Amino acid sequence: MSERIDRREFVRRSVLGSTAAALGMSFEERALLAQETKGAGGKAGVSAGEMPCGKIGDVKISRLICGGNLFNGYAHSRDLIYVSELLKNYFTDEKIMETLEICEERGINTVVASNGEGANSIRVLRKYWGERGGGIQWLAQVNPDEKDVKSNIQVAIDNGAVGAFVVGNIGDAWSRSGKVDLLGKSVDFIKANGLIAGVAGHSLRTVQKCEEAGINADFYMKTLHSTDYWSSRRPGQDREVIDSYDEDNYWCMEPEETVEFMKKVDKPWLAYKVLAAGAVHPRDGFRYAFENGADFAVVGMFDFQVSEDVVIAKKVVSGCKRRRPWRA
Repeated sequence: MSERIDRREFVRRSVLGSTAAALGMSFEERALLAQETKGAGGKAGVSAGEMPCGKIGDVKISRLICGGNLFNGYAHSRDLIYVSELLKNYFTDEKIMETLEICEERGINTVVASNGEGANSIRVLRKYWGERGGGIQWLAQVNPDEKDVKSNIQVAIDNGAVGAFVVGNIGDAWSRSGKVDLLGKSVDFIKANGLIAGVAGHSLRTVQKCEEAGINADFYMKTLHSTDYWSSRRPGQDREVIDSYDEDNYWCMEPEETVEFMKKVDKPWLAYKVLAAGAVHPRDGFRYAFENGADFAVVGMFDFQVSEDVVIAKKVVSGCKRRRPWRA
């Protein structure tokens, strides 16, 4: 069994407020930097030059979280067949570590990454922590089995995750097939080992069934994006996300219903697919997510996108008009 790594105590470095950080910034970044140096408001943990954060349990998490799908070549690329291989070739170990380092420098302190079969997340994270001295927190996307909910979760526990959540595909499938008790058992096992625990889903039903069953999750991950993009769900595309991999152009079938239901949920909400897998600009996607109640946004980013995404997220969070109280 691998030695467990404790990454709960992480002091973030932030260079965004420094003169050096202004070099190479876009016009939008420079404008926001100038605004921040005059002093930003204190909403939702925002202070000048810092990434706003929230807490789930005793874990402090940046409002913008780095999504790890791209690192493993997991791409929602509509009908483009080469994108997954392109990502796998682009995201070498060095490039992944460079991206994580940029995230930390800009105040993103958490990455969501899978420990599933074929993922290289654990190996690269351990390399980053050990060789680069990085401190980014790992929120593990776990894949428990119906006959064994513990083993895959144990891998995340043993390798330094600060939290874990049941991946959305499994959350959707188990909630649909009446196996919500397995989600409860997964959450209980995660929490019993000192990690924050959650359940993810593309379908609103997943969250609803967990709430009805009284699942003791610390947080939910639920997709949220507008339908105002050209490749969005078409008339007749009515299959659930887990049944429509061949279409691969929508991930939240009921955004307004999701927003309304989540108003009644007092648990933190990590929204994902907020950019509809790259079809929505961060200015629009972040605002839609945060104004409609998300406490955190999980976003896959290339290294060259991190700085601009951070600036946009900070600007949106500091000025958004919420439809739901902050739950973290």
